[in-house]
Amino acid sequence: MWSTRLILASASPRRVELLRGVGLAFEVMPSGVDETGPRDDPPGFALSAAKLKGSAIAARFTGHHDAAILSADTIVVLDGEIYEKPSDAADAERMLSRLSGRTHEVLTAFCFVKPPGTVVHEDVVRTEVTFKKLTPREIRGYVKTGEPMDKAGAYAAQGIGMCLIESVNGSYSNVVGLPVCEVVAAIEKLQIARLFPGERETTP
Repeated sequence: MWSTRLILASASPRRVELLRGVGLAFEVMPSGVDETGPRDDPPGFALSAAKLKGSAIAARFTGHHDAAILSADTIVVLDGEIYEKPSDAADAERMLSRLSGRTHEVLTAFCFVKPPGTVVHEDVVRTEVTFKKLTPREIRGYVKTGEPMDKAGAYAAQGIGMCLIESVNGSYSNVVGLPVCEVVAAIEKLQIARLFPGERETTP
């Protein structure tokens, strides 16, 4: 039985744009849940946050069996340290200085939750991102644009921050905030929606 109501438990305009970009119909309902979890376990931290967000929205839809909630959490990890959104400009400069000239990981945990709170799918996708060596002028100038302030790791791969990146190994959309290939595969596997609803499966 294919579900007809997909709900994105996120206020991120980047996740909204990525899902809309592949033609999926969905509702946006931010959870407002604070992100908490075991900081010594980055994948566990991200997955815990994603589950909390999804479960908070799923609890509002008890009895709505056609609803499926997609929630996600993206973090940047370097040397085992989690880099979330910077608290201020100085914190953003600190993060960028540490990422400069090095390769870090971007982890996005996502899950699908069915009401009233059953997690039916979960995954953590990793992408390696290598920064060029940044000068103090570049770091200060980028922070002054304001772009880093609401981004994990203090940069946006799809914005001005793309000038900082030398290479990406893995899913680019994962760095933006949602691993679209893996999310769409899960959506179809769970029979939530079809990406190409007019097409029928054929046997080669």
